[in-house]
Amino acid sequence: MMCEKQYECCETEEIHENLLKIVRETMPEETKLYDLAELFKIFGDSTRIRILFVLFEAEVCVCDLAQALNMTQSAISHQLRILKQSRLVKSRREGKSVFYSLADEHVRTIIAQGCEHIEED
Repeated sequence: MMCEKQYECCETEEIHENLLKIVRETMPEETKLYDLAELFKIFGDSTRIRILFVLFEAEVCVCDLAQALNMTQSAISHQLRILKQSRLVKSRREGKSVFYSLADEHVRTIIAQGCEHIEED
């Protein structure tokens, strides 16, 4: 089957069984692929990315995040709930304040890799 002209495709159909065997053996289970896609959806919101960048610098409370990002505490809390459910941030209570921080170094690595990718020529 040939592709439409607007797409780049092979001119002839040739199946490379040796490559397909490797792909079949190394492809993660569908549930893992789904979970990975869901994780990357979390990074698809610029407000959540802004929150993560603040948390790169320090552990902060919701009040500080709202002030730093010029947003309401309610809006920040909503995004923090999503980030926490995805295990990207963690929280701790101190008196009447709740402080948030990055869950682990993986979060920093994911964002750093993304930044490197978009800054490539």
